[in-house]
Amino acid sequence: MADQTIHRNPQRNRTMPRFTDEAPEAARTSEQKKSYLATLDLPLVLIVGLLLVIGSGMVFSTTFNWSLVEEGSSTAIFLERHMRNVVLGLIACVIFAVVDYRFWRRFAPIMLLVTFGALVAVNFFGDDTFGARRALIGGSLQPGELAEFTMVLYMAAWLGAKRTRPDSFLFGLIPFSILLGLILAPIALQPDFSTVVIIGATTGTMYFLAGARIWHLIVVGIAGILLGFFVVQNYAYAQDRVDTYIASLADPTQANYHTQQVITAFVTGGWTGKGLGQGTQKFNNALPAPHTDSIFAVIGEELGVAGASFVVLLFVAFVIRGFQIARRAVDPFGALLAIGLTLWVAIQALLNIAVMTAIIPTSGLPLPFISYGGSALLVTMVGVGLMLNVSRVANIRESTSNRRQHGTTHDSGWGNRRARLSRTSRRRSAPQVTRRA
Repeated sequence: MADQTIHRNPQRNRTMPRFTDEAPEAARTSEQKKSYLATLDLPLVLIVGLLLVIGSGMVFSTTFNWSLVEEGSSTAIFLERHMRNVVLGLIACVIFAVVDYRFWRRFAPIMLLVTFGALVAVNFFGDDTFGARRALIGGSLQPGELAEFTMVLYMAAWLGAKRTRPDSFLFGLIPFSILLGLILAPIALQPDFSTVVIIGATTGTMYFLAGARIWHLIVVGIAGILLGFFVVQNYAYAQDRVDTYIASLADPTQANYHTQQVITAFVTGGWTGKGLGQGTQKFNNALPAPHTDSIFAVIGEELGVAGASFVVLLFVAFVIRGFQIARRAVDPFGALLAIGLTLWVAIQALLNIAVMTAIIPTSGLPLPFISYGGSALLVTMVGVGLMLNVSRVANIRESTSNRRQHGTTHDSGWGNRRARLSRTSRRRSAPQVTRRA
């Protein structure tokens, strides 16, 4: 009966809007007519909102005494600066949540060139801080943080293109390796090995999900191990961190000063913590950079294991929601973009928490949404805005499909794909629907 109905109305399937790069303008216009609040991804908004609230409270707790000492008057001056950055981040998030994420795809190559130029420039004109040269414009712009976001956007655009062949050695692995090397080389020279790990892990996972062969990842993994061995052998501070970490595995008292202070913070905090603002490890430089790199240790001291666990659960919920958004995306670019942004935030959080719990050697890395910061928070909120837009377009697609009574199979751009995120099966399945019609 359904087949007869479709046969009598052949034009209805042909004219149904398809939200792809080749979608007609009428389909794009219909998206704008949909209420933004009705298509807003409320779970993601709630998760990010809670993380920002917790972060604002912890920034005040870790900086009120510092504000008084440094500025001599206001105890909330650093909180005011942080809230300014939060507001700017929210504005950027709203802009990218409203504008169709497919619009930014065309700017990915330009952003990559600009980012590469900034990474090269910072090695010549950057500001030296703690033995590294990572920032421009008086420390307000860190090209490494921009590179993390830009690589996710560019990889999603490249791997999501129809002609890309990630399973090919010549047209997949070699271009990926060259691209990764060009971006990571100037970052390693700063040196900023945390950013190298974040970009390598995020883009490598995206490459694998796009359909790369497993031995491609083995080759990339071996190259990463060799690079890490080279760093440890040629940078004294890296060698020292690895040596103290290995020694601390057998005897915690042999851990470096930073790790010992972190352990003290968690031990004195107990299960429920001392209370917000009541911690002492943040004073007198006991914890290095308590408002950025070590803020999770302050959470453990003041909010206890319960508070720290709640923060971890929020990040887990963020990852789960990000995967769900990627699965529902209407095209490969949206799916890869959502999964890349999710992995980017997750890897940063995982590394920071692993350092604070002495699972891996110490490394300077902020905690997303929570640590005090400017450029890091801004680009992270831009990423959240893109994820919200990917979810919004998927919601519009689903609501439009539900209103139609054809029984047309929903194509998510993810679940029908061949090897993880390949494009072959979807191209083959499209003609079959036409023939049944």
